[in-house]
Amino acid sequence: MLEFVVVGDELTTPRGVFEHLDEVQVVDVREPYEWEAGRIEAAVHIPLNSLMAGAGADLDHDRPVVLVCRSGNRSELATMMLQARGYDAHNLEGGMEAWERAGLPFSTPAGAPGAVA
Repeated sequence: MLEFVVVGDELTTPRGVFEHLDEVQVVDVREPYEWEAGRIEAAVHIPLNSLMAGAGADLDHDRPVVLVCRSGNRSELATMMLQARGYDAHNLEGGMEAWERAGLPFSTPAGAPGAVA
């Protein structure tokens, strides 16, 4: 089993998550139209309703999971849900809005610059 050492809030801030993208699983819990407008390249899309209904069982229990939505509210609920399922889950504080404010890259499925919907 791999072990990740995370200092402080590295997996709750946009810059911290960006610096650890190769070590974490990013799960985007937004609605499909939001996902299509722009997403973090390494993210997988599991809308919150699907996650609450049990989706996500194929996530790796041995890697931290960072959950993201537009502002951080839906992803906080998703974080608690995955923690209850035994995952090392973290909420990206401020969500995609904070990611965009930090100037970090995200794009549409076609590779164009993303927008926060």
